[in-house]
Amino acid sequence: MVTTESLLAFAAMSFVVIAIPGPSVLFVVGRALAHGRRTALATVLGNLLGCYALVLAVALGLGTLVQSSATVFTTVKLAGAAYLVYLGVQAFRNRDRMRTDLTAQKGERRGDLRTVLDGLLVGATNPKGLVFFAAVLPQFVNHDAGHIPLQMMLLGLIPAGIGLICDTLWGLGASAARTWLTGSERRLSMIGGAGGIALIGLGLTVAAADH
Repeated sequence: MVTTESLLAFAAMSFVVIAIPGPSVLFVVGRALAHGRRTALATVLGNLLGCYALVLAVALGLGTLVQSSATVFTTVKLAGAAYLVYLGVQAFRNRDRMRTDLTAQKGERRGDLRTVLDGLLVGATNPKGLVFFAAVLPQFVNHDAGHIPLQMMLLGLIPAGIGLICDTLWGLGASAARTWLTGSERRLSMIGGAGGIALIGLGLTVAAADH
C-alpha cells in the first residue's frame, strides 16, 4: 500500500496548496458573511464532499480525461463559475431580507441540505482541486503494491481532512465578524451584499483562470 514517506510528503504538499486561499475558502467566507455560521459549516461539509468526489473521479480514471481534454476542463470550470455567479446574484438581491432569514425557523433542514449541495457542487468543480488531484495525486501512488484506486482514495483523505480544518476555521472567523455586525440592519444588509459581490467576483475569477 501507500508508504509512510508518500503519506507525509503528500500531506505536506496538500497543506501548502490548501493553505493558499482558493475558490473553496472564498466561497465559505462569502457564505459565512452572507448567512452566518450555520450556513458556513454546511458549506464546509459540502465542499468536503465535493473535494472527495474529485478524488474518486481521479481514482476511477476520469481525472485523466479532464486533465488531457481542454474542452472537458473548460466545461467543468465554466459550470462551477456560473453557479458561483448565480449564488452571488441571489445573495446580493436578498441582502435586505437577512434579518428575516436569521429569525426564521421553518424549513431549516431543507435549507441546510441545499447549502450542502451548493458546497458540493462548488467543491466538485473547483479548478484548483481538479488540477491538483489529477496532476499530483497519481505521483504518490505505490504502483508496485497494486490496488491503485484504493491507494488514491486513501491518499485523498489527507487533503480532505486538511481542507475540513482550514475551511472550518475560515468559516467560523468570518461568521464571528458577521455576528458583530448584526446589531445594525444597515450594516447587516451591507455585509450580505458584500458576500454576494465576493461570490460573483470569485465566479468571474474562476471562469478566467487558465488551464
